[in-house]
Amino acid sequence: MSEERFGAVTTKGNSLTVLGEVRQVGDTAPDFILTANDWSKVSSLEFAGKVRLFSVVPNLATGICDAQTRRFNQEAAEFGDDVVILTISGEPPQNQRQWCGAAGIDRIQVLSDSLDMNFGDAYGTHIKEWRLEQRSIFVVGRDGIITYVEYVPEIAQHPDYEAALAAVRAALNN
Repeated sequence: MSEERFGAVTTKGNSLTVLGEVRQVGDTAPDFILTANDWSKVSSLEFAGKVRLFSVVPNLATGICDAQTRRFNQEAAEFGDDVVILTISGEPPQNQRQWCGAAGIDRIQVLSDSLDMNFGDAYGTHIKEWRLEQRSIFVVGRDGIITYVEYVPEIAQHPDYEAALAAVRAALNN
């Protein structure tokens, strides 16, 4: 049974329940399989040996999720092929495809957890009441160890972009 954490995230002060194990710095990053917006399967194993930033958002069609995804798409230009940035949401792939086309997202991959929420359950971001993801950031080093974690406690808050990007830079130098 998945761990349940009532109040782990709020929306305008109203508590929601988040499912899954809370990840911490030093944990081995769990494997997952997500769906690309062309409906192909994408395995986390495809990115082994690279630094990975997982930008997790509830819904791309909302202001903060839009801004978060655009920010990391822009920042991706700073990093070479040694860094993979994934935006992950619980929305269906067709919704993601439509949003990405309109937003001009071209440097990061946007992936869906909508089929079985396996990422959300493995990383502790699955919002039970909405079947969407809690806004969060994870940075994983080349060795598969999590080096940075941020679970944003209020859906209407931005993550700490600078801290996440600093963690990517530090992971590149290790």
